[in-house]
Amino acid sequence: MIIPPVGGLGAGLPLSQAAQVPGGAGASGESGSFGGELTEAISSLEKTQNSASNASQALATGNVSDPESAVVTVEDAQLAMELAVELRNKATEATQSIFNTQV
Repeated sequence: MIIPPVGGLGAGLPLSQAAQVPGGAGASGESGSFGGELTEAISSLEKTQNSASNASQALATGNVSDPESAVVTVEDAQLAMELAVELRNKATEATQSIFNTQV
């Protein structure tokens, strides 16, 4: 999975590498900080996407006993990705708005 570029450190890197960029999200290593929370959210999103990928492969090959749960897993992953994209878009808009504010 690739993070859509929004500028800044770690943009466009695979999720597992983006959290390891020096000075980027998760650089402080504090779980209560914004960077730590962002790193945890990205890790959770990556796990959700991986589980959806596994479920869809199992569904396609016929190796799943409960097709409904596989479909629900894929839908959950899609909703999680849509939420992440919307949050990224809102953060980008807010940053642009701050930079365009005249003093």
